[in-house]
This record gives sequence, C-alpha cells and structure tokens, in this order.
Amino acid sequence: MTRANAGTKGVPRADRELQIVRAACEVFGTVGFGRASVAAIAADAGISKPLVYQYFGSKEGLFLASFNYGAETLAAEMERVAADDSVGLERGLRTLDGLFRMLEPQPWLWRLLFDPTAPDDGEVATARTVYTDRITRLAIEGVGELMQLVGDDDPLDASALTAVWMSAVDALIAWWLDHPGVTPAEMTGRCHRLITALSGAAVPADLPS
Repeated sequence: MTRANAGTKGVPRADRELQIVRAACEVFGTVGFGRASVAAIAADAGISKPLVYQYFGSKEGLFLASFNYGAETLAAEMERVAADDSVGLERGLRTLDGLFRMLEPQPWLWRLLFDPTAPDDGEVATARTVYTDRITRLAIEGVGELMQLVGDDDPLDASALTAVWMSAVDALIAWWLDHPGVTPAEMTGRCHRLITALSGAAVPADLPS
C-alpha cells in the first residue's frame, strides 16, 4: 500500500501529514489502537518511523490526528445533509445514504471512531466528547423536526427517539460493514424498507397509548 511519491523529498509538510494520517486511519480503524504499530503505519505511508514521531510526537498523537480527521469527515457529511431541504424520515434516509457512500472507499473510519482500545483520557477523550456532542446535536435537531411533523411535543419522546435513532445508525452501519458485498444504494433501499415496515406495523390494541 505504498503511496506514490511518498518517499521523495520536497513534499509540503501539510501534504505529508495528511498522507500519514490517511494511512494511520486505515490501520487504526482495521486493527485498533491497541494492536496498531507505528512502524506499520510508516511503511504504509512510505515514510520512515522517525518522521512519524517528528510530526505527531507519539502513537497517541498520531491517533488523535487520525480520530480528528475521521470524525470531521463524518460530521461534515451529516451537516451537509442537515443544510439541505429534507426533513423527517427523508432527512434520516439522506443522512444514512450519505454516510454509506462516504464510507464505501474508507469503511475503517467508522470503527476508528468507536475503537474500544483507544486512549480514554487526555486529548483523545476531549476530542471524542467534542465530536459526540456535535453529532448528537444534529440528531436532536433532526428528531425534533420529525416530532413536529407528527404533532408530538413531548420532550421525553424526543429524547427517547434521539437515543433510538443514534443507536440504529450505529447498528445499521456496523451490519453493513459486516456485509461488504452490499452497495450503498442497496443499503439505503434496505433502510427505506425497514423504516417503512416499522412505521406501518400495526400496534396491538392492548398496549397503552
């Protein structure tokens, strides 16, 4: 996986850092922080291990840069959909579709963000909190629009549905990543069918309203 021109001199620092971060995202997102090797990342980026330490200081520093890159990529895609004219279930499906298409060439980004072996303190923990809050705000906004459409103004209903939605997104993407033969378009269609099935299912008469 040696990158073209990665080992040549004269590459601007910003370009070389991005080259290293992209290689690190794939390694961290594939094997996890705990098993990842700076030497392997350097080899994938086509540069020397000392240069990685020169730019990022430590394995944790490289993971932080990789996490920020992956989280920003995902959050920006969600914000792109949030800025269009879609609302309710359409916005939800467009968000999922955008994530599937964005993750198709780089599926490791999703697992990078939820790596259980990653540092749970310091700057990594702070960055995780910042991006979690950013993504949660988008979910709250989208669910709030949906609740307005159906005439439900109960804040606890909105809170519960936000939790359900965020868990569902994670579960759907995790399922999709475990089925690499499924295309983004096919997965979006499947999500549409699942949402239709859930929203159109009959509710037993003896349940409380």
